[in-house]
This record gives sequence, structure tokens and C-alpha cells, in this order.
Amino acid sequence: MIVLTRLSVWASLVGLLFTTWILMAAKKQEPMPTPIEPPPTSPYATTVAASGIIEAENENVRIAPPAAGLITKVFVKVGDQVDLDAPLLQLDDRELRAQLAVRQAAIAPAEARIEEQRNRLEDLQVQYKRLQAVHDRRAVSEDDVKRTWYAMEANQRVLVRNEADLIQAVAQRDETKILLERLTVRAPRSGTVLQVNVRAGEYATPGAAEALLLLGETHRLQVRADVDEVNAPLVQAGNPGVAYLKGSTKQAIPLTFARIEPYIVPKKSLTGDNTERVDTRVLQIIYHFARPPFPVYAGQQVDVFIKRDGGAATPPPAQEPGKAP
Repeated sequence: MIVLTRLSVWASLVGLLFTTWILMAAKKQEPMPTPIEPPPTSPYATTVAASGIIEAENENVRIAPPAAGLITKVFVKVGDQVDLDAPLLQLDDRELRAQLAVRQAAIAPAEARIEEQRNRLEDLQVQYKRLQAVHDRRAVSEDDVKRTWYAMEANQRVLVRNEADLIQAVAQRDETKILLERLTVRAPRSGTVLQVNVRAGEYATPGAAEALLLLGETHRLQVRADVDEVNAPLVQAGNPGVAYLKGSTKQAIPLTFARIEPYIVPKKSLTGDNTERVDTRVLQIIYHFARPPFPVYAGQQVDVFIKRDGGAATPPPAQEPGKAP
């Protein structure tokens, strides 16, 4: 029995080792998958690599509501070309329209009070002039003349107050008109509607993470390249670059230097929005490019290679001890 037990244990160990050897041999013989597209390569001898995103040349505009409210109508759809001040969204304006009607109705009584006060003041002015024209003080007492003068001055001040009330009523009416106009969100400039993220019946709030609409000029595009802050000193203003669309490394897009954004910011080109929490900080460089013969779209990610001048820097000569540099 002891011999049979030992034989079974050794047989189990041999079987386990044989199975392991078969699996390792099969894994070694498994061919490496062929990449769908080879990785992009730089056309320059020395280069600075960066990731970039295509955007409108004058940058995209995130449309937000001026106040919280219910969306009652969306005037545009994705792909529409809009002009400056074209209506984009309509917020619920019933409350302000009712307020406008009340303030508009308050103007007519204010105008009527002014007209009544002017008539009363003119009557007192006539009485005062008539009393002053009487030279015989026995017919008119000095007290009557002063009382009429005081009444005339008091009515003059009431007229001034009524005119101020009218100005205030008109200003309140105009204020409501302006607030009412704000509820129609209009295009801040001409462009193409790139995104519509709201529908009629939804509630909009200012400061939301997602813009209600995204507006941009797609006739002229640019690349915003993000260079890691470690490599930022290697970038020289004016150096050209080249970009490759993701998955298309055979079609290069020549880039012309436009400007450097002189402020290091958190990287935000992963989705075209600054919503991800990342530790990378980048220097943003703007490049212009002519539209290539193949289609490109705002929001596409690209691999960017920026030409770098020279090679490694030459170290400064060593100074002898005791001598100033």
C-alpha cells in the first residue's frame, strides 16, 4: 500500500510538470499580433513629441444660460451655420412677461399724475400772479399771498417727485425688457454648431460641467499641442511641426507655428474637456494648418512632433578656484 501511494504521488507530480511544460511551450510559440497601424515617427532628426487636439482657429465657445430656467425651445441643431446674434435657445419667460405687463401698466398712471400736477401748479401760479398784481393791500392780505406761494412751491416739489416716479417706472419697464431678452440665448459670433447637449423641457443651470451648446468656426482649424512641462524648455518659438491623426500615421499634416500659451496648465486634451483629474501639466502651443485632402474634424486627437534646434547643450567651461566667472 505504501508503494502504491508513493507511485500515485510521483505520477501526479510528473503529470503536473508535463502540463506546465506544454502550456509554456504553447505560450512561447504564440505569434505576436501584427499592429493595425505602425506607430508614428518624427521626420526631424531631433524632435519634441506632444499630444494635440484639433479645434476651431478662434477656439470653441461653450454656450451657457444666463440664469437657471426651463428650456422651452432649441432653435438650432448640430451642423447648423449661425450668424452673430442668431437665437440658439429660449428659456421660460412667462414670469418676466407677466412682470413686464405690470410695469408697463404702471407708466400711464404716472404720466397722468404728472399732467394733473402740472395743471394744479399752473392754476396756483396764475393765482399768485393775480394776487401780486393787486397793489391795494387792503383788498388782499399778505397772508393770502404767502399761503399761495407756499402752495405753489409745494406743488412744484410734488411735480418733481412725480416726474422721478415716471422715470423710475420707465427704468423698471426697460429692466424687465432686458432681463426678458437675456432669456433668449444668442450666438456670440458666427460659427457652426458642433454640439447640442440640451433638449426642450430640460432644466438648465449656469456653471454646469457640460455646455448646453458648443459653437466653433470649422472653416479654419488649428492644433493645440500639449508639451509636457519637463520638455517645455526644449521648444523654440517659430519651429514648425507635423501632426498625425490617431490610427493614420502615413498621412502627415504640416503645422505652422502660431503662438505659445505662456502658462503651464493641467493636461486636458484627453477628451477635449478639462474634466479628468491628471497629474500631468503641459505647455500649450498653437499651430495653424491648411486643410488636408482627407477629412479632419474638430475634437480629433493627433500626435505632434515639433522640430527641435540642435542637440545636447554644450556644458560651460569649468572655472578655476578663486576666480570669478
